Amino acid sequence: MILHSELEDRILWHKMRHREIIVGGNVKLKIYGTLHCASGKRMKRENRVFFRSEDDAITYGYRPCAHCMRHTYQKWKNGLI
Repeated sequence: MILHSELEDRILWHKMRHREIIVGGNVKLKIYGTLHCASGKRMKRENRVFFRSEDDAITYGYRPCAHCMRHTYQKWKNGLI
């Protein structure tokens, strides 16, 4: 888990471009989603974290976003994840 507040913007863009960061999340809500999610783009910088994979997010106890990851969210909601 990488805190957004600990990254400089140029380092963040480098990691995103080289696919070192795949999904983003919200620390307070414990939700993860795609980097293009409109909900994720609106959150405060101090609440944003990044993960190398969906498995990392799940390991840290985060759940999928219902907006940008509907199929995965439904699986999580039904107890399949």
